[in-house]
Amino acid sequence: MNNTLPASYEEFKSIVLDRRSVRKYTEQDVSNEDIREIVDCARYAPSDTNSQTWEFIAVKNRDMIKEIEKLTWEQLHKRAAEAEERGLSKEARMLTRSFGPYATAFSEAPVLIVCLATPYNSKFRERIFDPVQLVDDAVWAEEGIKSSCLAAQNLMLAAHARGLATCPMTGPVLLAQEQLRAYLDIRPECQINMVIALGYPSERPARLARKEVDDILRIVT
Repeated sequence: MNNTLPASYEEFKSIVLDRRSVRKYTEQDVSNEDIREIVDCARYAPSDTNSQTWEFIAVKNRDMIKEIEKLTWEQLHKRAAEAEERGLSKEARMLTRSFGPYATAFSEAPVLIVCLATPYNSKFRERIFDPVQLVDDAVWAEEGIKSSCLAAQNLMLAAHARGLATCPMTGPVLLAQEQLRAYLDIRPECQINMVIALGYPSERPARLARKEVDDILRIVT
């Protein structure tokens, strides 16, 4: 038996293993063509009954990215002040000093991609799932998020293969979702899944340790 792996697999694994979450970028512009190409890869992710529950907003305006950073910091400081009022001074300081820089690490990126999860709708839901009340409506919101996450991973791997870098973040969603929704005029039926910083990297972080395969895998035969 020939156990030689195809070159395409080795190339793919190299893309997966070499991808990093990058927080520092050069000033080089990311073209609209680059953005369209990686979103083209994103849209071929699998989704529940091919519902394709994803949309993307690519913000290239630097002033707008800075405003989103400002909105996030304002909400973070508001949460910290509320924590202090409850006697949680140490936790409030940790929130601003430790979490704050991570939550706003997109601020210097040339592009900020806002990943949306659209409602899960399909002929299966319309004809079968809803009539039999298969699950609560909240579950369908989760289905949209799941598929959107698959598309986001496609996008980040495609960006890396194209010589770009990304960093996925949920800080602005956790802290300033409503402000972000209003600022970008996001439809109320869409969930904000995450934001992804995108640009050409000016750093190459080291590969972080991962759990061993045997620690996370159980094969049932």
